[in-house]
Order: sequence, then C-alpha cells, then structure tokens
Amino acid sequence: MFTLEKFEQASELVKKVTNPTKLVYSEYLSKETGGRIYLKPENMQETGAYKVRGAYYKISTMSEEARAKGLITASAGNHAQGVAYAAQKFGCKVIIVMPTVTPLIKVNRTKNYGAEVILHGDVYDDACEYAIKMAEEKGYTFVHPFDDPDIATGQGTIAMEIVQELPTVDYILAPVGGGGLITGVSTLAKMLNPKIQVIGVEPSQAASMTMALASGEPVTLDSANTIADGTAVKRVGEKIFPYAQENIDRMLTVEDDELIGAFLDLVENHKMVVENSGLLTVAALKQLDLKGKKAVAILSGGNMDVITMSSIVQHGLIQRDRIFSVSVLLPDKPGELVRVAATIADAQGNVIKLEHNQFVSTNRNAAVELRITMEAFGTEHKNEIMKALEDEGFRPREIGAKLY
Repeated sequence: MFTLEKFEQASELVKKVTNPTKLVYSEYLSKETGGRIYLKPENMQETGAYKVRGAYYKISTMSEEARAKGLITASAGNHAQGVAYAAQKFGCKVIIVMPTVTPLIKVNRTKNYGAEVILHGDVYDDACEYAIKMAEEKGYTFVHPFDDPDIATGQGTIAMEIVQELPTVDYILAPVGGGGLITGVSTLAKMLNPKIQVIGVEPSQAASMTMALASGEPVTLDSANTIADGTAVKRVGEKIFPYAQENIDRMLTVEDDELIGAFLDLVENHKMVVENSGLLTVAALKQLDLKGKKAVAILSGGNMDVITMSSIVQHGLIQRDRIFSVSVLLPDKPGELVRVAATIADAQGNVIKLEHNQFVSTNRNAAVELRITMEAFGTEHKNEIMKALEDEGFRPREIGAKLY
C-alpha cells in the first residue's frame, strides 16, 4: 500500500498547495538538550497545518467520477481546512460536518475556502457519524481524517523534505492523534534510511497509539481529555496501524502542563505560534538523550484561537514563577503600603495588581490583608523577593496567582 514511488509522486504534487517549510535551527532547544534541534514549521502552511498535504494527495488519486460526486468529511479544525482548501484547487464541491461547539473562527475559515459547513453533534464522533451517513445516503465521497493510506502518504511527504534538507538526521519526532502523520512519516523515513529513529508523541490523557502498540491492535480509550485537541483521538486507524506498528521506534507521552511551557519557549525564542498538539514534539525533547544527535521536531499546526492563547500565556508565566501572588498582613496605619511597595521595588519586583482587604480581621489595627500580584524573572528572583519581604518583617504567604 505504501511505496517509494507513491511517496515521490506525492512529494511533487503537494508542492502545488504547500509553502516551503524549511527547517529552523533552534539554538535555545539545542542548548537545553545538548543536541542539534531543528523545527519543521508546518504551522506556516496556508491552512495553518500539515493536513493539506494528505487531503490534496488523496483528492488527486480520486477518479473524476468520485470528485464529481462531491466530497464530505468531518472535522473540528485542521482537517476541515485542509480538505476545503485542497478541494477548492480541484474545483470540487465539499461539505464539512463540524461539531456545534466548533469556534466561529474555524467555521468561518473553512467556509472561506469554499466549503459548505454543517454543524452537527457535540463532539467529533457525532459529526463523523453524520458525515458518513450523508455520504451513504447522497453518494458523496468520504475523506477520512487519518485512516487512509493515501492520506498518510501525503502526510509522509514531510519526511521526504526533512531527509532532503538534513540527510544525517538521527531522530524525527511527530505528534500522534489518529496515526496518519506518524504512519506516513515513519514509513517513508525507514525507506530512505532505516537508521533514522522515528518517535511518536501523544498527550498522556489521549495515548491511543501507545495503548494500541502495547495491545498489538487498536483499542478504544474511555476518554481523550486534553488541551491538545488536535490529537485527542480515542482510537487510532485500523488500516494504517500495521504500518505504524512496524515503523515507529518509540512512543512518548506528554502532560498538558508541559505544553504550556513549550508554547512560551517557541513564542519567546522563535516568535512562533504553535497549537498545543504541535507542541507535543517540543515538550518531549527533554525525555530523550540527544547529546551529539540531530533531531527534528515536527510542529504540526498553529491554529489556536486568541482566547486559548492568552490563557496559555497566563498559565505559563505563573507556572514558571514569572507571575506570582503573595498575601501579607499589615497594621492599618499610614505608610505600611508604601513600605511594602518599596521593599518589592528594591528587589526589582514589578507590581501588577494590588488588593487591599480591611475585613480580614475584626481588629483592623492588628491586621489588614494586602494581596500583591507581581512579575519576576523566574523562581530564583521570586525567592529573592520573598526573602526581602520576610527580612522586613512582613511574613509573606504565597497564594494562587490570577491576572483577572
């Protein structure tokens, strides 16, 4: 089902709809890991993700008759936009069934590529079931998000580009949801150079490929609750699993909290916005011994809405002690607030927010509460500020930080 000839054909075809995503050397991540780390920025594609590769190649392999029937698929994000964009290039009618909770920006972007969008169900599974039913009833051609060898072949073109640009690559890391990307990448990488280690990375709360490999067959998870929504898949593809099983060298899992830090690393060091699923590979680097090795982390997409982005930035700053809050009890008399502020300023802390609560005690002369949210350079600096407050007799107590 997978041949080098098909991969080569797909690699030429997808150039018609993809932006060149040249490898980006990461000095920061290389210093952190001891290896030479490169990023494959698929977040820079026109549709914001790699999915257009598989969609375009799949549609290119269809007969004129199949395309003329119209295409239908289900997705809440990247696959929807990839299919809509690719179908537009072929002049095909396309229907995308999306869950009713899909953010408006994703619905509108899919429509902008010429697709008819139908909102149905609360989750992807509901939308997919409805799309398959419509395909059967009305004769549309169904395009599966991942469980299709042609889709996986298109996604595998990423490996061709990596090896052409970095022939001596030792590791390729790819995010795993349903398995289409990792199947294509690992299968082609092994054809080109069996020594390349291909590592799949999943959210720990949606580790469907890890479970499948351990069981020897696809299994259905009870849930897939993760902020990495693009890889929140309960069951990997049946058709592609044997190839994934044969070619994946290792699976790693990542906690959601680790993705928050990875987001900050890429925004601050590379000025890149990468969605949570695309950050899996970056977060997993620290689990590998990469000293003296060359590794490529595939950034699968960058479709993140602004509200999610702002939330992740806030949590990331708090997680890394660059934002923190303390509570101090003060006698209710003039000059105490100034004294606290001066102590923080002398320690180079930056106050963001103050809350003054006079009702924490019935004896205001004994104590009123001052809650201070401030900015620091990191954990070491935070500890210096805390010590400065203690040395002045304020007895600070750290509390949960909130920016709102």
